[in-house]
Amino acid sequence: MTDAEMTAMVEAMVDDERYATVIPAYLELAKGAVVARLYPYREADWSDVPQRFHARTCEIAVYLLNKRGAEGETQHTESGVSRTYESASIPPSMFVGITPFVGVPAEVL
Repeated sequence: MTDAEMTAMVEAMVDDERYATVIPAYLELAKGAVVARLYPYREADWSDVPQRFHARTCEIAVYLLNKRGAEGETQHTESGVSRTYESASIPPSMFVGITPFVGVPAEVL
């Protein structure tokens, strides 16, 4: 997916044009998290991420956007509504199916 396609997907998922200016920032945060998860032991960037993880990256961006203003909240109850976040950052459940790439560096072989 291109950046424009990912932005359009997040905009459709959020369905609130007030967030249009911050969506690119949240996409960059999500992209960084996915890259860090996939390649924990080497330098990598977004161009290294397989296409199959692009939609999940959009989901992570929406999760982060929906938590805006409640970062770090672990529990909240008000008027019968309860909120609890799995972690103060991106919960591990958002990374299900994103298995890190690991291996032995070529110079070691």
